[in-house]
Amino acid sequence: MRRARGFTLVEVLIATVLLAVGLTLAFATITGATGATRRGEATAASNEHIRAVEGFLRRRLAGARAVAFEIDSTTGQPKRFAGDAEGMRFVSDLPDYIGRGGPSVHDLRVERMPSGDGVRLTLGLAVVQPGDAAPAVDRTPEVLAENLRSVQFHYRGVGEDGKPAEWQDDWTTTEQLPLLVEIRVVDKDGKPWPVLDVAPRLAAAYATGITR
Repeated sequence: MRRARGFTLVEVLIATVLLAVGLTLAFATITGATGATRRGEATAASNEHIRAVEGFLRRRLAGARAVAFEIDSTTGQPKRFAGDAEGMRFVSDLPDYIGRGGPSVHDLRVERMPSGDGVRLTLGLAVVQPGDAAPAVDRTPEVLAENLRSVQFHYRGVGEDGKPAEWQDDWTTTEQLPLLVEIRVVDKDGKPWPVLDVAPRLAAAYATGITR
């Protein structure tokens, strides 16, 4: 009767190596799939955040009101919209689920990150006060977006010929609302957000009324 033949040491080593290679490939596949899932979730969360911020800003700017938030000490003219490269101030209604709702001064600012690397976009809110009183600050500014490479504001008004003028980096006609406001954002990786162009609904009617 023939004795059953066992595995040689070489065969055992080959089988072990093949098993190790298989496990390595399986682990690499699982790790890659997990990483892809996490990257996909991070991208989806980032896109959702961008849509939320842009949607909020679009609604607030579109609903900007021709309400003075202060009086210019130099000209004596009421300030209804002020904007430059570092931010903008305007009055718009807030929904009731944010604070007390109603007309509030929106102070949108571009600030350096505390780390000094990149910028962030913040929003301060203040209740509009009657008369010439300064707006009452409701809370500390909220961070809308951070770790950004750049944020640019541009403004467009009505030219002397009654047609839309060129884009400006500063809005100095503070007693009027601009016809268009543009916000360009680039994230820390150099990827631009969709350009946000908003036309305040009351701007055209108000500009027509004051130029007659």
